[in-house]
Amino acid sequence: STDIGRFKKKIIISRIIFTYTVANLLLAERPMHSYFKNHTLAAGALLLTLTGIASRILGFFYRIFLSRTIGAEGLGVYQMVFPIYGICFSICAGSIQTAISRFTAADRDRAGRTLLAGFIISFSLALGLAAVIIRFSGFLASQVLMEPRCAPLLPAMALAIPCTSVHACLCGWYYGKEKVQVPALSQMVEQCIRIFTVFLIARIWEEQGRPVTVLAAVAGLVAGEAGSALFTLLSFLLFGNRKKDGPSVSGRPAPSSVLTAAAPLLAMALPLMGNRLVMNLLQSLEAILIPVRLELSGLSRSQALSVYGVLTGMALPFVMFPSAIINSLAVVLLPSVARHQSLGNRSGILKNIALSFRYSSYMGILCIGIFTSFGDSLGLQVFKSAEAGSFISILAWLCPFLYLSTTMGSVLNGLGKTSVTFLHNLVSLLVRLAFVFFGIPRAGIRACLWGMLAGELVLSLLHLYSLRRLVRYAPNAWAVIVKPSFCLASALGIFSLFPDPLPLPGSLPPFFGTVLQIGLVCTGYLLFLLLFHKRPDHSSNSTVT
Repeated sequence: STDIGRFKKKIIISRIIFTYTVANLLLAERPMHSYFKNHTLAAGALLLTLTGIASRILGFFYRIFLSRTIGAEGLGVYQMVFPIYGICFSICAGSIQTAISRFTAADRDRAGRTLLAGFIISFSLALGLAAVIIRFSGFLASQVLMEPRCAPLLPAMALAIPCTSVHACLCGWYYGKEKVQVPALSQMVEQCIRIFTVFLIARIWEEQGRPVTVLAAVAGLVAGEAGSALFTLLSFLLFGNRKKDGPSVSGRPAPSSVLTAAAPLLAMALPLMGNRLVMNLLQSLEAILIPVRLELSGLSRSQALSVYGVLTGMALPFVMFPSAIINSLAVVLLPSVARHQSLGNRSGILKNIALSFRYSSYMGILCIGIFTSFGDSLGLQVFKSAEAGSFISILAWLCPFLYLSTTMGSVLNGLGKTSVTFLHNLVSLLVRLAFVFFGIPRAGIRACLWGMLAGELVLSLLHLYSLRRLVRYAPNAWAVIVKPSFCLASALGIFSLFPDPLPLPGSLPPFFGTVLQIGLVCTGYLLFLLLFHKRPDHSSNSTVT
């Protein structure tokens, strides 16, 4: 009850902050629009980063609440439904969002008909997939996921798929227009509604004397997707671009225009859909195999699901937290690169590549230092799990390669090389599956962790090799490896002079001391980077082929 009371206070504070942010955005619409128009890439990435970080902070409190409410095994069962959800997203949402974003960026005069065509395709597929999941939920749970406890969760999860479709299409349109305010805020809307829904259900069930089950978490997922879809749709209808891009008596794009827009949209979306479907099938296979192979290593089914829950519900979200910055950069990179390519602006493409490469390296190297130094403490203080802390320390080495592959993959997609990124991702996933299938029965869950590291390393190298063939850009080893490594070592060296633990008021929990320590290391790292900062030259040794 004490945890729930604290959680409720955090929810109230987050809602006040969110309301204040929305009000300021709406009241300052014109100046903000002018700023984003002049600084689309940097400002867009910054806004997405800020909202992404705020959303992930709320997500941490949410994960802590779930881990203490439904337990590690419950988290494992909850994570088991996401393979099905990911497959549906790849079919009806992800690929079409990317296609809408790219065609909107390349031809803004036809953005309206592109959005309408994409929405019709996406929403129709989403309704069909939801119906199939509801009808065959028992079969999917027992025969595909190999976890019968997922059977009552799948029909509830299916209700989120049409909402995801609406949200993805509209966000694709906004990204293509390089207007990230609404997609950024929709992240906060989704997270706030999801957390509030789960908290409310848990409170009601506890008052009724009922145990809080995984179904509450799935209900929160559905409520969050529905809320973000409604928010994005209302924002588009009220404040979206009202410019007509096709003559029609009714003021809407003519049907022939929509059909004309659907053909090139499908030409790009179908290969992407196939790529994403194969990737999600392999990722789903990996998620299903991990608990099964853990049983072969000597664990019971309950223990295997608990370990899987600790990895995917506790450790991985922690390691992925800084990726909010890189993911935001990747989202705005694709339409930006596509737009520069359509205009023949080679210097713009090179500038984007150099910026993304440099900052991905900076962030990845910093995360190695943070998670290897404080991973054990974070696992114990946040989740009360030494196992989670061990996983965080090992996964720290994943960060540089994960961030590089994310941004470089976005650049390749922006250049239209979607088949290349598919092949690279396929090779990476096959490497991970090999570790899961052959390594886990012998070495346990650590084989899965090393497989993730090997897969991301292979993916990063393949992406960089392809970009070197397309873009003659030779990254400066001093700028992207030696300098940030030296800055990190210097920051950690200075930090070692501080007392451990840092003196704090007795009423504060140890977690705040660890956060303060991390803040000191990050501040020192940033100051050293600024000390050695030199304005990069994007044109001296780089050409686009």
